[in-house]
Amino acid sequence: MKAKVLKSKIANRLKRKRRIRAKISGCASLPRVSVFRSNRYLSVQAINDATATTLTSLSSKVTGHKANKEGGAALGAAFAAKLKEAGISEIVFDRNGYQYHGVIAAFGDALRANEIKF
Repeated sequence: MKAKVLKSKIANRLKRKRRIRAKISGCASLPRVSVFRSNRYLSVQAINDATATTLTSLSSKVTGHKANKEGGAALGAAFAAKLKEAGISEIVFDRNGYQYHGVIAAFGDALRANEIKF
């Protein structure tokens, strides 16, 4: 990609991210689950915004999954298990400015399939 196109794509994602974050926030009983997607890995973390602490996190780099739909679904199932261990059954989903399709949608569907509500 040309540098100008890449800059505008990143700028548009950051604008979407700021717009989303202005509307949502997490707390201890209802944490915000933030997803970061790169070309190689996915990283997710449950965040308590009231105290600015991470409650639990997981990365596909640690679990050995790729950043594709199958890897996103597997990471979603593994992260749902970690959330259940921490006693969390309901979350606020922060897609971090990414569009809700593909890998992000597979991750979200896997959370819902494992009884995590958002």
